[in-house]
Amino acid sequence: MLSTFLPLLRAAEGVDLSSPSAAIAELTRRFDPKGKPARELNAALGQLLATGKIAERGEAPVKFGRVAKLGPDTHGFSIDVVHMSGPGLVHRHPNGEVNYCVALEGAPTFEGQPPGWVVLPPESTHVPTVAGGRMLIVYLLPGGLIEFG
Repeated sequence: MLSTFLPLLRAAEGVDLSSPSAAIAELTRRFDPKGKPARELNAALGQLLATGKIAERGEAPVKFGRVAKLGPDTHGFSIDVVHMSGPGLVHRHPNGEVNYCVALEGAPTFEGQPPGWVVLPPESTHVPTVAGGRMLIVYLLPGGLIEFG
């Protein structure tokens, strides 16, 4: 299953997250969320969700699951997937967070941003929130670091 996420891992590898807008521009250049490869990836993610292979824990509005811990094959990230239609738990990103967001229903936004790439800089804290529908979010955590509470 890790191979499904390789395009996202490769796109995010080495991107400076200190400026979210610059990071999003670089991520989009490397892997355009509106391109054919993204449409194919989105379909594959939808299939993994439908078969219970990702975001298999928890209950609505937030179902979640770990795809991979930080390791030699994850390009410096851990990978989590969340199926959201509301707020999640407050957490902090020591090294930042790269999110690849896929609309599933309605016109959802994540942190007020449309589907596609959403970046949170190092040392940021937030209550992750999806509004306006349902969204599948792939969270790439540099160094696998996240702090809840």
